[in-house]
Amino acid sequence: MADAETLRSMVDQTRRLVREELIPAEEWVEEHDEIPGHIVDRLRQFGYFGMTIPENYGGLGLSMFEEVSVVCEIGYASPVFRSYFGTSNGVGTLGIIIDGTEEQRREYLPRIAAGDLVASFCLTEPGAGSDAASLTTRATRDGDGYVINGTKRFTTNSPHAGIFTVFARTGPKEQKTSGISAFLVERGTPGITIGPRNKKMGFRGAHTADVIFEDCRVPATSLLGGREGVGFKTAMKSLDHARLHMSAVATGLSERIIDEGVRYASQRVQFGEPIANFQLIQGMLADCEAEALASRAMVERVARMRDDGRGVTKETACCKYFTTEALGRIADRVMQIHGGYGYIKEYPIERLFRDARLLRIYEGTSQIQQLIIAREMLKEKAA
Repeated sequence: MADAETLRSMVDQTRRLVREELIPAEEWVEEHDEIPGHIVDRLRQFGYFGMTIPENYGGLGLSMFEEVSVVCEIGYASPVFRSYFGTSNGVGTLGIIIDGTEEQRREYLPRIAAGDLVASFCLTEPGAGSDAASLTTRATRDGDGYVINGTKRFTTNSPHAGIFTVFARTGPKEQKTSGISAFLVERGTPGITIGPRNKKMGFRGAHTADVIFEDCRVPATSLLGGREGVGFKTAMKSLDHARLHMSAVATGLSERIIDEGVRYASQRVQFGEPIANFQLIQGMLADCEAEALASRAMVERVARMRDDGRGVTKETACCKYFTTEALGRIADRVMQIHGGYGYIKEYPIERLFRDARLLRIYEGTSQIQQLIIAREMLKEKAA
């Protein structure tokens, strides 16, 4: 954990990078659907690929509070930049950190932390999204290894990934989640095919695709943690972190969109004065600011709770639900403030509005968060 001065310096450096390099590159990324190589190099230099990886494996080893502090700043820019290294800090590596063998950690974590090896997380399938326990990808034991067959969908960074955490059923379907295992599968292993990049509504520059496994043979050492049947538990252990991380992204993006709204309202003149002088516009801006402040307060409080070792499943679901829904409302109000200009590509709000919409879906939809919150409430009441 960094001291307060080190964290402040890290946050300040990130803020400068965002404003001086990332935001100026946003239009190029939108047009070309790629992040420029020099920007990726800068992300590596800042150590962002290893924020959550312990220092003894080459990462920064940030606490949850430190991580969300930095991510809120990164989230101020287009979320596609964060997406490029997001899986290398979250679901793509947390399984290795939490449940991997020491050999697996030493093999992969230093390269992931350096940004030399992009991690991808293969859980969702064509027929298994929110109901992840119904996955059908199967890993069959064969001699001294396993043979994997199945298709994974919406796998972030799979076109660039060098290592995939793949969840597959090793036990019969009747075992439900206890029959699911996780495997570390390297790119280039025979039997892996990366499908075409998905054409999405937003997030241009952040790439997802299907990953198809056809008689993909992996050695037994690829089994995460060296044990069958713990894969689903491994995935679930990563989710509290993932929800809080995405809540920080939503908070940073909310603050960016508000600034775009204030800037436009201060410059746009109607009826002889800036529209920022009109009370209905002020009301929308005030609602945005209040919700963004609540988002940041929630994220920071729950991050500290997690760092203290407290159970925060309910609280992280609350954060993911509130911050992303608030982001949607903020983006909608600022689009409204822009009027017709908000619907054309001359202003960033058109692109940010599309990007913001995804955050209510991935890493668990808002409706799934509601179910988790209620479930945890009822468990607490019963206890």
